Amino acid sequence: MKIKINHENGKEKTKKVRRQTKKKVAVKKYSLKELEKLAYELRQEIIKMLLEAKSGHSAGPLGAVEQYVALYFGGVLNYDPSNPNWPKRDRVVISNGHYAPLIYAVLAEAGYFSKSELMTLRKFGSRLQGHPHRKSLPGLETSSGPVGSGLSQAVGMAIGAKMDKLNNQIYCLMGDGEQDEGQIWEAAMLAGKLKLDNLTAILDRNNIQIDGYTEDVMPLEPLREKYESFGWHVLEVDGHNIEAIIDALYHAKAIFEKPVLIICHTIPGKGVDFMEWKYEWHGLPPNKEQAQLALRQLRTLEGRIQSEAD
Repeated sequence: MKIKINHENGKEKTKKVRRQTKKKVAVKKYSLKELEKLAYELRQEIIKMLLEAKSGHSAGPLGAVEQYVALYFGGVLNYDPSNPNWPKRDRVVISNGHYAPLIYAVLAEAGYFSKSELMTLRKFGSRLQGHPHRKSLPGLETSSGPVGSGLSQAVGMAIGAKMDKLNNQIYCLMGDGEQDEGQIWEAAMLAGKLKLDNLTAILDRNNIQIDGYTEDVMPLEPLREKYESFGWHVLEVDGHNIEAIIDALYHAKAIFEKPVLIICHTIPGKGVDFMEWKYEWHGLPPNKEQAQLALRQLRTLEGRIQSEAD
């Protein structure tokens, strides 16, 4: 695959971007339809996990599913679940650790651990803590709880990869609410200064945070222009369009001498009508009746098909 990049000096260069990983790993190849189906299956897992745990975050994980599906199962990420510490792997830093139900469902689907463990979310003694703990579970690069720190960690990894002359990519998934944190902007400034073109940040722009809507709590716009002023290349996509996200991720690999931010515009609580766009579901789990209704909607792909289970 070749992508043409226009540079500030007006010259156009072409950089080859391989859709295949450099090492063959035991990761299933999915069609686009399979990826879209997988997204709704993962949403069902999230609801089941939250119901069993009786605590946790609903809206954000449900809304961000396509970002993780595109990254982990769209042929973009270079990783090996059978060898989680493979030195040449791409690194994924999860800055918004409260998305834990989604993170765990994705890692289990990828083969890092058994899906049967998902129902232990937030239970005493479980490896699946309320926020991910790196030493507890394979597939995690960092521990995450305090939002706003992930981009700094990813910048450090990107610098280290450059120093070690590694050809891997560093990805940082973060939320829009954590853009309120000053540490985010210190990291963004440094990444731009150092021209870290091995760094791609994926921002879930769902417009909610625990206290309300982001533009009411702390206005973020113009978000794109802010990152561009710090030296980033910024892309914006429909965060529920898996194909568009995959294309953006490959586009990011072709950018020279700039870190890349992909802003994914999403619907919090996606797929469950009584959760969508409601910031109150940021940190609430469903009860039994709500979970049954949510699962019915997700099994039918929001009413587009008839479910045999209904």
